[in-house]
Amino acid sequence: MRNIAIIWKKEIDSYFVSPVAYLLLTMFGLIFGFFFWNAVSYFVIIGIESQMRGGGGPMSVNEYVIRPLLSNVSVVGLFFIPMITMRLFAEEKRTGTIELLATSPIRDIEVILGKWLAALTLYGCMLLFTALNFSFLFRYGNPDWKPLAVGYLGLLLQAGGLLAVGTLISTMTRNQIIAGAATFGVCLLLWVLEWVSGYETATWAVVLSYCSVITHFESFAKGVIDSKDVVFYVSLIFLGLFLTSRSMESLRWRA
Repeated sequence: MRNIAIIWKKEIDSYFVSPVAYLLLTMFGLIFGFFFWNAVSYFVIIGIESQMRGGGGPMSVNEYVIRPLLSNVSVVGLFFIPMITMRLFAEEKRTGTIELLATSPIRDIEVILGKWLAALTLYGCMLLFTALNFSFLFRYGNPDWKPLAVGYLGLLLQAGGLLAVGTLISTMTRNQIIAGAATFGVCLLLWVLEWVSGYETATWAVVLSYCSVITHFESFAKGVIDSKDVVFYVSLIFLGLFLTSRSMESLRWRA
């Protein structure tokens, strides 16, 4: 655990001593802030129109604001996750420090976990910006906090899986641009696999749909924790980190 903590701190420091973390946090905050403003404005307008028509009871903040915004965060993460992971190992290869890691007494899994946890921590910091926006809903409204907490859990699990995939891809090249582009392509593919279920019901289509990350986030967005969705994300994390360890092992042998 000590070695993992050392690697984690080194990676966190490398994010925040450069403009990378601040740029990602600023852009993510601005994008989500725009989404939040639009969602709340739409909710207020629909509420006013409903009252003018003499509509039914009060509208659900969770259904009209929180749930769509959580889905938006999930989509935006597809663009930011490659930026977080592209430098993890590609930068080490470019500067030549990967040989030091490969020949050091620190185990590969400790290096991998330290870097992956640092990437997940940075993504968690980005989610804090969304929490600041949601705090206004609790200040002026009365939403249910439990579905929101479950949604955040789903976002972290989904991000953990995609970050593990990005970590694996980062070990395969010394070029950060290539690592980022490849990670985005794979993450996008894992997202759109669910589309085949809209027009095909064969076994292969069901399997592809099950492998889509968005399929397993829908229940979290509704505030429901389904064990099969948790197992899928945990399995994706494990598979990504396991393959990363195999890739690191090959680097160690070559070193």
